[in-house]
Amino acid sequence: MPTSISSTFATSSRLERLGKTVVHAGIALLFGLAASAQAADAMSIDDTGNAKSEMAACMSGKTQQSKKTCMTEVRNAQAAKRAGKLGNDNVDFAANAMKRCEVFKNAEDQQACKARLSSSAMLDGSVASGGVLREAEITVPAKAE
Repeated sequence: MPTSISSTFATSSRLERLGKTVVHAGIALLFGLAASAQAADAMSIDDTGNAKSEMAACMSGKTQQSKKTCMTEVRNAQAAKRAGKLGNDNVDFAANAMKRCEVFKNAEDQQACKARLSSSAMLDGSVASGGVLREAEITVPAKAE
């Protein structure tokens, strides 16, 4: 049984679209792999506070910032370090965390916030995975009717 020309044309047109889709997906995958390889290859500024090594990382061009921005950040960090404004020595992290609960105006909401920040709260996740979820159970008495 002979195949009609329009049927053959429609089939080849679908195959061409499928082929283009596969090619586009392959190109997107290659770009994604190249970007992740570049990010993995990138140097990061160390946390030793050594301005010379940080400036060398900026000059190598392998940081996540432009050279100009990177060098400005190194200079600003050194100025803050000399002024004594750099570091976490005098920070009370627990008080800072509890202060964030003040945004809640309702006393129950504030209590729930503080319960989530307590050491008994269940933690799930990580910063690297996108966030830390805190869960706390609060028993609420039933309302008398």
